[in-house]
Amino acid sequence: MTTLTEFFTALMRYDFLQSALLTAVMVGIMSGIIGSFIILRGMSLMGDAISHAVLPGVAIAYMLGINILIGASLFGVLAALLIGFVATHSKVKADTSIGVVFSAFYALGFILIAMAESTTNLHHILFGNILAVSNRDIMTTAVVFAIVIMFVVAFYKELLITSFDPTFARTYGLNTQLIHYALMLVLTFVTVSALQTVGIILVVAMLITPAATAFLWTAHLGKMLVLAAGVGAVSSLVGMYLSFTLNWASGPAIVLVAALLFALSFLFSPKQSVLPLRRVRRSQS
Repeated sequence: MTTLTEFFTALMRYDFLQSALLTAVMVGIMSGIIGSFIILRGMSLMGDAISHAVLPGVAIAYMLGINILIGASLFGVLAALLIGFVATHSKVKADTSIGVVFSAFYALGFILIAMAESTTNLHHILFGNILAVSNRDIMTTAVVFAIVIMFVVAFYKELLITSFDPTFARTYGLNTQLIHYALMLVLTFVTVSALQTVGIILVVAMLITPAATAFLWTAHLGKMLVLAAGVGAVSSLVGMYLSFTLNWASGPAIVLVAALLFALSFLFSPKQSVLPLRRVRRSQS
């Protein structure tokens, strides 16, 4: 098994490993930040829907030779609009409309991938291929990273109020729908940037797991954002190490580390207190 010293030696030697690690850490940080708002709003299914709905946009962008961020963003926003339209103009509930829309978009994406198979292989989109990131991918991720930070800093109060008390936000005069769709657009950007690292299938795990881990430790939004970003970064770093040393696929390795951190938090965090609570119960019996 490769030692930690050998890993850092390889990291200093190989440019592709540096690029992979930098991209993975940026994705881990912004996934944790945006994921915090997603779980606070009870929109975990929406994160899943957006991550799958961007697939046809990615395929079309590849076929037309344009930036995948453009195609994916258009389909991500379109999916969010369709889900909202179906939920508000029919008797089906929101989770049902999410299931209908994202499965349709996902199926369309597979068909488009099959059509593009002769010229472009897009299957790495499903599972990620972090070791093949290009300078263009790094720049795209860096731009999305900057957008996420600026969006959260600029609209922190609005996001805080609409996440915890949307009714009060509406009476206060905030345009909750506009904030919602702005968040969906940023979520789409993050999803696209995460395609190269963990792929569409696992991107929802990076959006939810670090944020859920942070939620178990604190009820303060600011602290939760910092902690979720830290969990995402650590998961990416350790996942890349395991991928390098054990020859694991990088995306699943990153997600498994994030899941392990969540499991430890579930058992030992003061807010959750599963094990301490059991000890108290035994002492009282």
